Amino acid sequence: METNQGYRPKTFAIIGAGPVGAIVAAFLAQAGYDVTLCDVIPELLESAQDPGIIIEGVENIQSRVTRTVSNVAELADIRPEVIFIAVKAPATPLLAATIKDFHREGTYLVSWQNGIDTEEAIARELGEKATFRAVVNYGCGLRESGRVVMPFHHPPHFIQERHPQFKPVAAGIAKALTKSGLTTQATDEIVSKIWRKTILNASMSPVCATTGFTMSEAMSDPIVFKIVDSLIKECIKIARNNEIFLGHKYYPDSIAYLKNAGNHKPSMLMDMEAKRRTEVDYINGKFIEYAEQADIEAPYNITIRNLVKALESKF
Repeated sequence: METNQGYRPKTFAIIGAGPVGAIVAAFLAQAGYDVTLCDVIPELLESAQDPGIIIEGVENIQSRVTRTVSNVAELADIRPEVIFIAVKAPATPLLAATIKDFHREGTYLVSWQNGIDTEEAIARELGEKATFRAVVNYGCGLRESGRVVMPFHHPPHFIQERHPQFKPVAAGIAKALTKSGLTTQATDEIVSKIWRKTILNASMSPVCATTGFTMSEAMSDPIVFKIVDSLIKECIKIARNNEIFLGHKYYPDSIAYLKNAGNHKPSMLMDMEAKRRTEVDYINGKFIEYAEQADIEAPYNITIRNLVKALESKF
């Protein structure tokens, strides 16, 4: 039996006030929803209420969230209907365990993150019925606290429930996001869409992170492009050996997409420049895991993942 027909959430929390979380918080707040922005770094919250989060680039808005909190446990009293997880993927297991202490039935969590299997830790702690996964199709960077640059935005975004009984919830969250300006569709093909996006991230982000090149610089340099191209082909092979549907034109489409990416720094390069740990284990690391599962080699992913980890060891 399905439940929550006509689901219309009105209260949201976003955990993670970096650029990915700040954008969804700003758009939801602009649409008039009750929005709580949470982060353990106080500086990231300073201007979220006054003068508000400023988004610049292909989208230009300024909006104030309803409130900010610096401790996830404070959400227990606020009781948001939907919680977006917008932190770096490695932090998800600990975060999910913390939320479990106050989680109530009817509170839904959305993995609004890059990488493969980021929602698994949420589902383990809080159950399939509470867990949703989204694919986000915008680029962003943090200029300063509360000020985000958005160099590209390619909607629609996508969301899917983990438990089929909760399709109406996914549809309701998608409608709220769409109303806010982040056009989102509920889908039954989230795994395919996650892999299609993550192949692009796995092929470009760590290459930029290790070379310091922007996306357009990497695609324009014939030597560096050969690395990107080899990673794309290897990731496609891994996907197909794990029976992940990509479509027969995925390779040429992915090359065309990356060639139009522009002079943009992917988040992994920005993390490296800021001496922050990256999400490489949930991107290239996952392709390595799935290659082992299919009993095939992944030399390009192993090499680039290890190079990123070597640079991280210097932080």
